[in-house]
Amino acid sequence: MFSLCCLVQIKDDWPGYNLDLFTYPEHYHDDIENVYIPHGVIMDRIERLARYVTEDFEDSKIMVLCVLKGGYKFCADLVEFIKVLGRSSNRYLETRVEFIRLKSYLNDQSTEDLHIIGSSDLSFLHGKAIVDTGKTMKALLKHVETFEPKMVKVAGLLVKRLPTMTESLTDYVGFEIPNRFVVGYALDYNEYFRDLNHICVISKTGKMKYKI
Repeated sequence: MFSLCCLVQIKDDWPGYNLDLFTYPEHYHDDIENVYIPHGVIMDRIERLARYVTEDFEDSKIMVLCVLKGGYKFCADLVEFIKVLGRSSNRYLETRVEFIRLKSYLNDQSTEDLHIIGSSDLSFLHGKAIVDTGKTMKALLKHVETFEPKMVKVAGLLVKRLPTMTESLTDYVGFEIPNRFVVGYALDYNEYFRDLNHICVISKTGKMKYKI
């Protein structure tokens, strides 16, 4: 588990960047308040996480379990950086990627129910070392453990600071952020905003426009 010094913490009063400083799909102009984490910063941080993973699993084979849909960009970029690091060193980490799709949000609220969409049979995990790249961890980890993997580590681009948070289930954390609903970089609000490269804060207008 990461120590505090290894986290990139975004303070509660961080206002984000003015939209005029970045490019983004123009049809979202009134739907987002600011650019919270620019794409370049995201990529730099993921490269560092890939280095942590490579150091922890040297000379091993790992199964990367990607949680769709919100985790697909993070997963793809993390695996690509792991490959790049391997090609430029003598520690190549062989990776295999599998996918699982979860749904736990309605509008901007996380629900108590975790729905595994598609096959819930994860028997291919038996005896494997796993890096899980997703955000809805507690219920998923409980499900994964029933298939007796050799080891499980969790990688998450974002971890929210919550008053009720007693421990982090994430071993590799990109950014610790306040409890704000963010979109972009494959994170959605009712399937919108996945096409944003930056992570942004959705506006009240955006919530109303795309609410179901």
